[in-house]
This record gives sequence, C-alpha cells and structure tokens, in this order.
Amino acid sequence: MIQCNDSSFDHDRSQFMSLQEPPPPQAAPAHESEKRFGLHDGVFQAVTQGSGEQYLSAFALLMHATPIHLSLLSALPQLLGTGAQLLSVQMAHWFSQRTAQVRWGILGQSLAWIPILALPLLFPEWAPWLVIAGAALYFGSGHFATPSWNSLITDLLEANERGAYFARRSQLMAIASFAALGQGSILLTFFEQLQLPLTGFALLFVTAGIIRSLSLRSLAQINDLPTPHDEPANRNFADFLRNGTSKDFRRFLVFSGFIHVAVLISGPFFVMYLLQDLHLAYWEYGTWMAAAIVGQFVTLPGWGRFSDRFGNKAMLTFAGFLVSFLPMLYLVSSTWLFLVTLNFWGGVVWAGLSLGLSNYVFDAVRPADRAKGVAIASTVNAIGWAIGTLTGSWLISTVPGSIEFGALRLHPASNLPFIFFISGMLRLSIASALLRTFREPRHVEHHPPSRLFWELPLIEPLGRWALQRLPGSSR
Repeated sequence: MIQCNDSSFDHDRSQFMSLQEPPPPQAAPAHESEKRFGLHDGVFQAVTQGSGEQYLSAFALLMHATPIHLSLLSALPQLLGTGAQLLSVQMAHWFSQRTAQVRWGILGQSLAWIPILALPLLFPEWAPWLVIAGAALYFGSGHFATPSWNSLITDLLEANERGAYFARRSQLMAIASFAALGQGSILLTFFEQLQLPLTGFALLFVTAGIIRSLSLRSLAQINDLPTPHDEPANRNFADFLRNGTSKDFRRFLVFSGFIHVAVLISGPFFVMYLLQDLHLAYWEYGTWMAAAIVGQFVTLPGWGRFSDRFGNKAMLTFAGFLVSFLPMLYLVSSTWLFLVTLNFWGGVVWAGLSLGLSNYVFDAVRPADRAKGVAIASTVNAIGWAIGTLTGSWLISTVPGSIEFGALRLHPASNLPFIFFISGMLRLSIASALLRTFREPRHVEHHPPSRLFWELPLIEPLGRWALQRLPGSSR
C-alpha cells in the first residue's frame, strides 16, 4: 500500500513480459467470500485510516514534534514495515494458511493504537519519539500481512478484472475514509474549542483500533482457499530478482523508487504548512484532506476501466506527469478554497498513480512469486520514502523563506511552498527520464497519447457532454 498521496502524508501497492496467467482454479463464484472479504477489509481499513492514520501527524505536532520528527514519523515506519514484509515472505511456510498471517497483521494493527495513545501521555518528555515507535508497530503489523493478503486476493482475479476490482475496493475505501475523516475533524474541532484536544485524539484512536479489529470477524468466515500454484516459486529474493524478473520490471522498480523520493520531499510537511504556517482549524484541515478522497472516489472506476483496457503503463504515464505539477501550484495561492480545490485534483491524479503502481506489480510477476514481488516493490518504495523525507527535512533548514529576483518577489508564509515546488520539478524530471524505459506486461489496446487522453477519468465524460451539445448532435 503506497499511500503516497500529497495529503499524507499512505497509503502503498512484477515480472515476465507477455507472460499469460492461467485462469484461477474453479469458477469465480467459488471464491466470492474471499472477494467480499477484500472489500470489507478495505472498508474497515479505510475507517482506521480516516480516523487514525490521517491524524497521526497532527497528533505528533500537538506532542511538540519538529520537522525531523515528522520526517521520521513518515519514513521509519515504512522502512521497518518493509522489513516486516520480507520477514513475512520468509516465514510463510510456518503458517498452514495465508489467512493466519493476515490475522496476525490485523490484530497487531488493532492493538498498536494503545501504545500510540498511551505512551506519549505517560512519558511526555519523549512524546514525539513514542508516537514514532507506536506508528512503527502499527505499520509494521500491516506490512506483515501485505504479501499474503495480496497473494490471496490476486489469485482470485483474472488479469483483466484486477483494475475494476481494486478500483471498486478503493472507491469503497474512499467513501469510508471520507466519512471517518469528516467525523474526525468535527470531533477534534469540538474538543479543541473545549481546550481538550487530547480527549478528541483519544476518542479517534480508540475508534480506529476497534474498527480495524472488525476485519478479524470477516476473515474468520473464509474457508475455501485457492489451490496451490503448479509452478514452483523462486526460492529466495536474490534468485527471484536474478531469474524471476524481467528487465521491464526492474526498470519499473527504479521509477517507483525515485518517484517516492520526489514525492516524499514534500509529503510529510503539508500538515505543518497548513496547521502551523497557515493556522487552519482542524475542520479546515480535515476538509482539505477530504477533498482528495472525493477526487479519488469520483474517478477510481474510470481509472480501473482505463487500466483494464489500456494497461497500467499508460495510466502511470499520464498520472506520472500530472502529479508533477500539483505541488508547484502551492506557490500560487494560500487561499483555503484554492488549496481544497487543488487537493481535489490531487486525489484524482493520485488515484490513477497509486492504482498503476500496485497493479503493475501484480501483472508483471508470476502468481507463485507474487508475494515476493510485492515485498520487493515495497522495500524499494520504502527506501525512496526514507530518502525523500530526510531530504525534505534538510531542505527546510536550507531553503530561504522568500525569493526576490528582479520584479519577481515571492514571500509565502514559510519556505515550504518552495520545497513543494522542488518536489514537483524533481517528479517531472523523473517522469520524463524513466517512464519511457519500461513496457506494459499485458496484452492491451494500444493507441496514441492524443487518443488515450480523451479516455481519462473526468475527461471522457466531459468530452462526451461537450460533443452532445455541438450543433447537429443528437441529445
């Protein structure tokens, strides 16, 4: 799970060119319970994100976190989490079923909210570091379940239906996360006015832990698991990278890792810019975050159809370039309505980029090696994540707070918009240099970019609406 949305912070999610997978064993209806679990688990996870994860940085700021603390809060849990993924793959043979690994991960995430909340209050002098430690436990538990979860779910789906399924799952998650995020911002604003902000965070985090545990009940209803794969898996990660991956997949990993570096230069510091520099209220900050979720919700079905029809590489190409311009626009205005609108379009673009980054791994790796592919991709992304966040915290102490060059005078509320601009320029450079180096692993429709542009989410219905209003067109 990449979760590399500019709003964050997440929120994530192979290998042989032209390799065609056999269809899942048995008819699809035989595994409807597992497919429903994937959707239900997504909803519970999204509520936990909206009521808990999204407010971790705000809680850390309340605990007097500095930029370096925010960098580590973003980077360290991801690094430790990928270690948990690698460990999970190596320990897979210890478990009789993949659901057992998933169960331990969900349980760990549910219980992690106790130390996240309690330890900083018990030891306030170490509060920021204890928030980081609790977050590491939370994300590590989630990452421990990720390879088995992805292996289980993707075994139930044919290659050409994954885009639609994961888009539907993400759309349900967007609804649940939006509702939880809105309730969270109202709750925090209410207790902030009562001068009891810690009480508000306590209620949010307890709710997050309880809701996450509900996935265990849904998981317990799964009995019929897919049959094992006929082909043997590569025995270890070195063998997998050397013999089980294509050149295109390895080049994709390079792109994915570097784009994470560029994104995370700015990612952890939006909360600081909005709450500390612009002094937004919690409800304004919550609305800003919710705008991205709305953008995801309205476009995820379109991105899913685009992915299934034209491939993830085409989706990554459009989203990879569009995502470059989003952080640059924070230099244009600090008006709240402008920022909310900008983050809505951020949600639109990130919906496609996140879906493409995860689904490319599923398509390019053999089913038997899929857990390893997910773990390797997550490791590369986490390394890029850590480099980006630490680079961003260094830039905060280096980049000036204003620029005067001839008639050009820029005096934002802090130097953070300049760092956002640097992040955008780096994204653009990476997209220009690396997107051309790898290809689509599936057989899909191929069209020139000018044609594909009109198939993008929001563009396609707007174009159809405009054509219907041309003279002589039928309505």
